Amino acid sequence: MANLIIIGGGPAGLSASIYAARAGLKPTVLYQGGGALEKTDKIENYFGFAQPVTGAHLLDEGRAQAERLGVTLTETEVTGAEYAEKGFVVKTTGQPYEADAIILATGAPRSAPKIPGIAELEGRGVSYCAICDAFFYRGKSVAVLGQGEYAVEEAKTLLPVVSSVTLLTNGAEPPAGLPDGISVETRPVARVAGEDKVSAIEFQDGATLAADGLFIAYGTAGSTDFARKLGAMTEGRSITVDGKMMTNVPGLFAAGDCTGGLLQVAKAVSDGAIAAMSAIKYLRG
Repeated sequence: MANLIIIGGGPAGLSASIYAARAGLKPTVLYQGGGALEKTDKIENYFGFAQPVTGAHLLDEGRAQAERLGVTLTETEVTGAEYAEKGFVVKTTGQPYEADAIILATGAPRSAPKIPGIAELEGRGVSYCAICDAFFYRGKSVAVLGQGEYAVEEAKTLLPVVSSVTLLTNGAEPPAGLPDGISVETRPVARVAGEDKVSAIEFQDGATLAADGLFIAYGTAGSTDFARKLGAMTEGRSITVDGKMMTNVPGLFAAGDCTGGLLQVAKAVSDGAIAAMSAIKYLRG
């Protein structure tokens, strides 16, 4: 049976999983927490509830519905997605998952840390995708800003290409088990320096680290991160899809807030249903 992996356990991902399961597939949803919806205190504009409902309640009901229909829900951090001999491989902090098709549904991209110089130097030394831009830093010194598994994966991607990689944890404890060749700098970052392009990282104690590039890998990877790595088109921080929620990459679909537009539960649920129906058609040829 074809493997459909859905990355994201919010309304878009759960909606997609429900439609896929009812069509006879055995989808797996990989998710980490409930995102913004889980923290929403009151929702009163979603159809079918006479009284306001919390986002956490909606998620609990959606998960229970998906599990009743045979969906596998796995809470884990997804660190990357790449091509395999047949289809894709989704990498997590646990086991890898083979996929014949993927639906990206991790919500709107996280914002970058509020550090001066990041926004100003985006595209001029500041990057959000190691596998996309590593080529441009062959033999150069780069830094990766982040402290989780996602940041470690980005650093590993850069290591064979660049001359040096420094992981900037911005005051946090460094992760255990870093591979040889990756340096760690725990001092809080004050700003990213550079005129026309990145030239250095300045720390709050006044020290500097020379760097030709800075890769942002803050928090966990989002849908646009995975999309770019697989060659999918993006516009700003949204994934470009057609009316069937298909990206330009065969077998790769996206749904919900990561595609832009109206950032509401109603749209996310609709997107998930459409993405699932398109994925089903793709998998059945």
